[in-house]
Amino acid sequence: METLAYAEFRADGTETAPLTWAQHVMWRAAALDTSNRHHLFMNLRRTVPVSTRVRADLASVTRAIGMLVSRHGSLRTRVRSVDGVTQQETASVGRLPLLVTESDGDPVEAAQVLAGRLADVAFDHAAEWPLRVGLVLAEGRVRQVVLVFSHSTVDAHAADVVLRDLRLILLRGAIATPPGPQSVQVARDQHGVDRHRSDRSVAYWVRQFGRLPDESMEPTRSELDPRLHRGVLVSSAIDAATRLIAARHRVSVSAVLLAGVTALAAGESGRETCGLFNMAHNRFRTEYANAVANLGQIGFCVLDVVDRPSFVDLLSRVWRASLDGYRHAYYEPAAMRGKFEELGYEYATAFLPHYYFNDVRLPGGGVTETVAMTQGELRAAMGRSTFSWTRGLDRASWHLLTHVTDEPGAVGITLSIDTRFRSPESVEPFLRNLEQLLVTAAFRDVPWPWKPR
Repeated sequence: METLAYAEFRADGTETAPLTWAQHVMWRAAALDTSNRHHLFMNLRRTVPVSTRVRADLASVTRAIGMLVSRHGSLRTRVRSVDGVTQQETASVGRLPLLVTESDGDPVEAAQVLAGRLADVAFDHAAEWPLRVGLVLAEGRVRQVVLVFSHSTVDAHAADVVLRDLRLILLRGAIATPPGPQSVQVARDQHGVDRHRSDRSVAYWVRQFGRLPDESMEPTRSELDPRLHRGVLVSSAIDAATRLIAARHRVSVSAVLLAGVTALAAGESGRETCGLFNMAHNRFRTEYANAVANLGQIGFCVLDVVDRPSFVDLLSRVWRASLDGYRHAYYEPAAMRGKFEELGYEYATAFLPHYYFNDVRLPGGGVTETVAMTQGELRAAMGRSTFSWTRGLDRASWHLLTHVTDEPGAVGITLSIDTRFRSPESVEPFLRNLEQLLVTAAFRDVPWPWKPR
């Protein structure tokens, strides 16, 4: 049985602001290609188990949700067009609907099903609050809270901040410290004091791009519909292997995955210099550590592999290069586009020969704990990995894109390929080879050409 409850929120005054730099990119891209709207505005879904130490009756949890939305303006911010100008508006008062589900079975499983239902429907960013909440009840207590965030005002890091605050409110009843910057404040900073940071990032991109060979890609195959085909490998083996490698070499698990993708892609192409584009959360600045906004922007770095390094050497280079790219991923998109066009580049196609990587999992820090698994156990786990196709894309700025997501007890790797340059039949082998490479690298170094064994 399902019913609706409502969490009331209240804050000081209505606020308006221009779009943030990240929002600008999303709305511009959606306007240019409406068919990719689902991918651009990918909803973030999370589930929170409710501790047995807290009051978990429906009324108490509803009040906690209301306090959470009152605390974070980004959770009550809608994006609207006013006189032809797109802007964001934060409401001061309102009610957030909560979908309440009674569960007779496993509350965790019920929460996962509910999260999927809530996340599969696109948000109406002008009319709807950018947060959907579901509550799973069992035996009169709320056992699970389901939250689905619109990517319009919240990125993966911000979602983690919100989840942390929800747990504290449920446990303590309140939070004494003020919240981090919200979406409208970030927008004001970016349209004011942060412009000098943008100038430095634009200059860095131009320098780095100049290191790449002058190359273009001409279609080698007939374009399919949709142009980009996307396959997903869900693998507990990759999850464990990347954690083992990251702990041993004191890098992030994202860097391990980026190194693996780079090794296979560069090995196939024979390139000596690779352009890597990855999504940065832009939390290097102390004041933005707890920001609840969409700060994600694309970072860029260049990697030389002319000497054909081993996988361990490649990993250290990727780690250093990606950190440099992250530090220069904070920029005004119009200024970046304008500078490249001023230098004679076709901005829409300049990045096509290179690789894009985006890890949207919950933040887990730079170094993760050691996983206790043997090589035999990891190879056995590979047999439980599953591959499937997912919704394709009509347009992208790169010919090969990788997205990483959380899956129960595993990691999901989505590979998107431009069918003008690669066949759909290459997707699953690429992902299976990535899995095998990382499992091998978890126990020994792998020399170039980084072929999995």
